[in-house]
Amino acid sequence: MKITSIHFILLLFGSLLSTYAQDQTKKNVTHDFELELEAEYRYFYDDAFFEDQEDHFPSLAIRPEYKIEWNKGYESINFKGFFRLDVDEERTHWDIREMYYQKAKSNWELSLGLKKVYWGVTESNHLVDIINQTDAVETFDGEEKLGQPMAQFTWITQKFGTFDFFYLPYHRKRTFAGEKGRLRFPTVIDKDDLTYESGAEEWRQDFAFRWKHYFDILDIGISHFYGNGREPLFVFDAAGDINAFYPVINQTGLDLQITHNAFLWKLESIYRHADAQDFFAAVAGVEYTFSNIDGNGLDIGILGEYLYDERDELTLNALQNDIFFGSRIAFNDTQDTSILIGGIADLESSSTIFSLEASRRFGSTWTAEVEARIFNDIDQNELILSNFKEDSFFRVSISKYF
Repeated sequence: MKITSIHFILLLFGSLLSTYAQDQTKKNVTHDFELELEAEYRYFYDDAFFEDQEDHFPSLAIRPEYKIEWNKGYESINFKGFFRLDVDEERTHWDIREMYYQKAKSNWELSLGLKKVYWGVTESNHLVDIINQTDAVETFDGEEKLGQPMAQFTWITQKFGTFDFFYLPYHRKRTFAGEKGRLRFPTVIDKDDLTYESGAEEWRQDFAFRWKHYFDILDIGISHFYGNGREPLFVFDAAGDINAFYPVINQTGLDLQITHNAFLWKLESIYRHADAQDFFAAVAGVEYTFSNIDGNGLDIGILGEYLYDERDELTLNALQNDIFFGSRIAFNDTQDTSILIGGIADLESSSTIFSLEASRRFGSTWTAEVEARIFNDIDQNELILSNFKEDSFFRVSISKYF
């Protein structure tokens, strides 16, 4: 019988529980459980571009979290789950975002299980962030990630920085919107139809490394990944049909951030090599923050970034020669009110995407969020983005925390 990802997850969870059960220092064990229930509504106000697509998408989501610590906090098991019920059957999905055992010592940490790891410093595109697969049906901007099975070893030094080593035994495929869903291609993509360049398919053994350190005002990270790419490679044939597969890639990444007074200077760049495709991409920009305006705690940040990608129109995120501009507003009030507004403009065409994200807490257990994505005057030559030109939407969500 072929071992599936669910079998792998169950075996892994059993192993983690066994590790805890065998530990002899169960005294002073602490438990922490949290639960988020979310009601969401997305409305696409333009007529659908493709047949069978819907306009209204109410949904419900559940996000449980559990953490158990022992051995004075040096050992723990961490769990974050996720489930969404949506009109789009492909967006109805569940995931184990994190479920891992962690052991820490004075200068090293070991993590075993499913985990989320984030790399990067820029706002508009996270080029170097490659460990986890994108949850493409959950958010348009790629911020949500699937849990990645891994063994992570971190070695921390004062003089030479921090070294992270990753062994990634299983690849998770990206899910795309279903027949009723928006933000999709003319042909509905079933993730199970996507193939692999590697004969080992999803069980190819991948590896990654990252070094990070700081020098006065400079924070630097250098990384390398070797294995199944997280981003599928799309090839369009003469009939307009899509062929897609996951290539084996080598990706070297660099991220820099310079903090000087109220300025943050940021850079992310990658070089990715695969038999089918080699390319360079970079994001560079600056953020300036006006702090505590009028003495009432209001912070306003101004952001600007340039995005470049050698793949041109074949870039999956359509960010190949663009400018990002925006503002981050933090009220620093008891309700934790924040707003992020921005836009991305293509320097070679009329294509522009405007965005708005805002959140505010009500009481101690309720949070409301508003999001908008507006696709404006999308050029027909944008092979990827032109499929979404009628998919501008508003999203409202209310969450209750327990």
